[in-house]
Amino acid sequence: MVVLQEVGTVLRRARSGMVIIKLTREPKEGQVLYDENERPVGRVTEIFGPVRSPFASLAPYADRAGGLVGRKVYSRS
Repeated sequence: MVVLQEVGTVLRRARSGMVIIKLTREPKEGQVLYDENERPVGRVTEIFGPVRSPFASLAPYADRAGGLVGRKVYSRS
C-alpha cells in the first residue's frame, strides 16, 4: 500500500518556471512529488535555505504549476 507523506506547501512559481516549496519534511533531490490526488506534479531539483526552515525548487511536469500555489505536495513512501 502506498502512503502519501506531506512534504510542504507550494509558495509560488519563480520566473524560471520552477515551483518553490516551503518544506515541512525534507525530500531527496530528484524525488517526484505528488498532489493530494496522487498525480505527479514535478521533480525536486534543489533544496536550499536555512536548515531550520528549508525550501525546495521543483521542476513541474505540466503547465498547471501555477494552480498549485497554496496547495500541499506529498512524497510516496
